[in-house]
Amino acid sequence: MERKRILHIIQNLNYGGMERLLADLVQRTDTRRFESHVLALEYLGRFARGLEDCAELHLERPRRGTSMIWPDRLARRIRQIGPDVVHTHAGVWYKGSLAARGAGVPRIVHTEHGHSHTASRFETWLRRRAARRTDVVVAVSEPLARDLRATILRDGTRLEVVINGVDTDRFSPNGDTSSLREELNLSAHAPIIGSVGRLEPIKGYDVMLRAFARLREREYEGPPPALALVGEGSERCRLEADARAHGLADSVRFLGWRDDIERLLASFSIFTLSSRSEGTSVSLLEAMSSAVCPVVTDVGGNLDVLGEDLRHRAVPPEDPDALARAWNETLSDVAARTADGRTARARVEQRFSIEAMVSRYERIYAGEMG
Repeated sequence: MERKRILHIIQNLNYGGMERLLADLVQRTDTRRFESHVLALEYLGRFARGLEDCAELHLERPRRGTSMIWPDRLARRIRQIGPDVVHTHAGVWYKGSLAARGAGVPRIVHTEHGHSHTASRFETWLRRRAARRTDVVVAVSEPLARDLRATILRDGTRLEVVINGVDTDRFSPNGDTSSLREELNLSAHAPIIGSVGRLEPIKGYDVMLRAFARLREREYEGPPPALALVGEGSERCRLEADARAHGLADSVRFLGWRDDIERLLASFSIFTLSSRSEGTSVSLLEAMSSAVCPVVTDVGGNLDVLGEDLRHRAVPPEDPDALARAWNETLSDVAARTADGRTARARVEQRFSIEAMVSRYERIYAGEMG
């Protein structure tokens, strides 16, 4: 049987949930049926490491200016690769689908990994145009699918929901809860509230800092907690200034992107998100798979990830008081926190396996869905 050639197009493969997910997908796609290629439009980055063992990697920086109107260099590169399927990922949909159609690619798939509710009219127009050229649009959560249907997709556009998945063997309960505390020079009993994500406005870390200030000032009565933020982004300098302004410089730790997420998660007392919007958060799935109790905002696919048994761990977005109260309740009841961590692990094992996600994408590539 002749293998289908799949070409993924993405901005880069540096840190981020979408980038990690793409790398996991490529690594696990059946090489007997599919030949994988990855084309980055900026640079390759951290998650490209090791991918050359299972995919051919390409780099193509399109010309500035007219490349949005007619991305001829990108179309030529796609034609040279000769894919049966082009799979674009958030951020490259318009340009990637236009170049793929110009290159005569038989099938175009696009995954929306999240949606910004602050998109301009022009951005919305571009996405609608891209959707018309796309054979199958994939949403990573049911709420995102409903939003796409209401704002971007025309009647008849083929839409599939493929929920993100994680490697539950890699992200599993780990007994080492002390190494991060030693690294940060914290006492053995200091609670750590941890978050992993891009330091961008959509993630609401400004709200998280206000909530942490409230927790430290008047909510929590146990050992002083620390807040560990794992990630980078355009907001880092402003958030560091906010932490200083709130008097939190010694208790908020900005760790940057790390390659040892599994070790960090083991030390977290709580995993938290203050996002203003989400698709299906990969970092939330990784934390829950590691049996860390979550406290997250009720946005996007977060409730679907939590499920009925963990709905009480969701709080409204843009509400630092509610977030601080939820942290306080979670830190104060160790038994309930531990039980909910076990529930979180079981939830991911049952519903969010990486194998199920890969299988659904393979069916899309083969034309069995959509």
